Amino acid sequence: MRIDAVDAWEVLDSRGDPTVRVRVDAGDASGTFTVPAGASTGAHEAVERRDGGDRYGGRGVRDACVAVRNDLASAVEGRPVTDQEGIDAALVDRDGTDDLSTLGANAVLGVSGAVAHAAADATGRPLYEVLAPDSGSGDLPMPMINVLSGGLHAAADLPIQDFLAVPVGAGTYPDALETVWEVRRAAGARIGAERRSGGDHPPAVADEGGFVPPVADADAAFELLVGAIRDAGYDPGDEVAIAVDVAATHFYDADADGYALAGETLDRAAMIDRVVGWIDDYPVRSVEDPLAEDDWAGWERLADRVGDRVQLLGDDLLATNADRLDRAVASGAANAALVKPNQAGTITRTRRVLEAAQDADWAPVVSARSGETCDWTIADLAVALDAGQIKIGSLARSERLAKYNRLLGIDRASDGGFAGEAALAPRE
Repeated sequence: MRIDAVDAWEVLDSRGDPTVRVRVDAGDASGTFTVPAGASTGAHEAVERRDGGDRYGGRGVRDACVAVRNDLASAVEGRPVTDQEGIDAALVDRDGTDDLSTLGANAVLGVSGAVAHAAADATGRPLYEVLAPDSGSGDLPMPMINVLSGGLHAAADLPIQDFLAVPVGAGTYPDALETVWEVRRAAGARIGAERRSGGDHPPAVADEGGFVPPVADADAAFELLVGAIRDAGYDPGDEVAIAVDVAATHFYDADADGYALAGETLDRAAMIDRVVGWIDDYPVRSVEDPLAEDDWAGWERLADRVGDRVQLLGDDLLATNADRLDRAVASGAANAALVKPNQAGTITRTRRVLEAAQDADWAPVVSARSGETCDWTIADLAVALDAGQIKIGSLARSERLAKYNRLLGIDRASDGGFAGEAALAPRE
């Protein structure tokens, strides 16, 4: 079937901010995709388009929707809906820039994602089969689940962005969710007990559903999470490990060439020592963005010290960008890549970065953004490309649970297994 209509309109995401929703029609088939948006964004991501002005504080996306209808639609109409790679190339060519800044990455990705869904409808197959290579789809991914939040995801004193539980002892995807549900409940009870004063109120949650802890330093957050793992009846490290998203770019002070962390400014060497100390003192298996996005020398030094012990995960460092991934692989700056479709701008670009990470024997982690909707595309993408890991957010809020629940449905319907602990870097 060939594409015969493309439409786009403005909807609201999980933060109440506007985002782009696109529908593609191909004969009797159709597909809809809604574009996510990040708060903790890197400088090297594909560029989303916002309207400016007074509407929604300048965050409207009507211009991006117009770009879909007036510019991108004509680039794809008449093409076979199953030609994802050719369509994505046409979209990028119509924009004319590598970072998609002319028409907007949110406009381009909106069409790309909707085409994938329309192809699934047209062929009568689930999306994870349509997106899979010829060898077939992969295993259910290991979930890396947010429990505590700070940084730009929470109105809190804690500068570190996310503390996550990784159920390394789970044997199936449903068991993994149940394990972290118990850990999260225990963490909520601990926070509630600390905050309780004359009443019993649930803890506040941040953008991705993680609890906002009443602590201001990383060590206290690590202790809280380790305690919650024990309270839930699990062994910290052997059954439930910890992942941390430092998001260091957002407290890096370029003028001082240092990291403004918890009331002190650390130079590169001291920041590296701090991260190594966390790895030594707590059951940390994955560290994301421990240094700033362009601190290549720091990343390489940290990798030399701990790259054979833990997963060093690049988000802002890599920005789902093939050239930056190539540089990181060549220099040994990390061993794992966060993969976000809206950083890349098309489904094809996202696939190529993920597959390049796999070819380098790195661990890919498919990731949601802080601004999400109930669109569950990344769940299928993680299974289709056998990513092995997924990072969606906490076990709260419908935009997060839609993706976790989609994976539960895929678990029932597919023949794949569960990636489990072996999905984490470093690879043995």
